Amino acid sequence: MHRGMEVVFTFRGRRVTDSDVAFIRELIAAHPQMSRRALSGKLCEAWHWVQPNGHPRAMVCRGLMLALHRAGHIELPMVRCTPPNPLGRRARPARVELDRTALRGELADVGPLTLRQVRRCHEEALFNGLIEEHHYLGYTQPVGEHLKYLVYGHGGERPVACLAWSSAPRHLGPRDRFIGWSAEARRQNIRFVAYNTRFLILPWIEISCLASHILGRMVRVLSSDWQRVYGHPVYFAETFVDPTRFAGTCYRAANWVLLGRTTGRGKADQTNQPNRPLKDVLGYALSKRFREQLSGLR
Repeated sequence: MHRGMEVVFTFRGRRVTDSDVAFIRELIAAHPQMSRRALSGKLCEAWHWVQPNGHPRAMVCRGLMLALHRAGHIELPMVRCTPPNPLGRRARPARVELDRTALRGELADVGPLTLRQVRRCHEEALFNGLIEEHHYLGYTQPVGEHLKYLVYGHGGERPVACLAWSSAPRHLGPRDRFIGWSAEARRQNIRFVAYNTRFLILPWIEISCLASHILGRMVRVLSSDWQRVYGHPVYFAETFVDPTRFAGTCYRAANWVLLGRTTGRGKADQTNQPNRPLKDVLGYALSKRFREQLSGLR
């Protein structure tokens, strides 16, 4: 992207100059037969706009071009087709059949434990079905970067728990104050924060200290797994706990830190009034240098 020009538009933290707009107009004019999708691919290629894993930022680029079109900066070609939204017609995860015999006792009675990252493999359906059936929030298809874990006991034979991780919310006051990063650093580095969206101990599993033990194991592998799948590590983990339902004891026992409480307004709030339950925000540093790594600008 050209530097030193007047910024005329900002999209998800990316500044677009008048020179950039002129370039996009020339790109559209040079390829009058191309669809919007193809044009966004060309723009990603021209700007070398890629994710850390090397894949083009195609969806973000399409969103930018559409925003510029709606703001009157460029004129996109007519929409040729509207592909079906796979999330809109996605069937709910099916109930899964597995051994539901009660398992009670101490950690030694369920070990050794195995943590298995199951996204994009045959066990993902098992994970989805267990979350849908047994987690109070049910299953929601993640958007963006995310990982799913099944925890097995008895040497990998019986599922005992599920954990889901996704990209962190862009704005979160207690977390942002704890890290101490600037708004620009947050925009650049939010991808280095992972959000624990689901944690489920299966209801027939009653093992003392199991939840905190799993969390302790989880934080030792999360960053390297993220690096393997997405091409970059994560330096900080966070989660929300509804204090009307849970005390967050297992997180605190695993050395997670209480960062504060949400405002209950959500990211789309326009009224400054709470419209959802207040939740405790807990965090865990995955790197000793997390503040330095998250606050630096590139």
